[in-house]
Amino acid sequence: MKQGIHPEYQKVVFLDTSSDYKFLGGSTKTSEETIEWEDGKTYPLIRVEISSASHPFYTGKQKADKVGGRVDKFKKKYNFK
Repeated sequence: MKQGIHPEYQKVVFLDTSSDYKFLGGSTKTSEETIEWEDGKTYPLIRVEISSASHPFYTGKQKADKVGGRVDKFKKKYNFK
């Protein structure tokens, strides 16, 4: 790898602002805000709006539309069963 052209990869804490869920991960993103993690070390804090703790797909709150496709619409239109 070429030296001096890649961003610094570091451990950061991500905070889901909608559910107060925190997790430690790696990122090239930096922040002025810091937080002390469970291991006693201080890491940059990155605030995110959504994570697996609040995303409807992962929490099971996603609504699935039961709308049929083209074939179902055709069958309904011409009374096929």
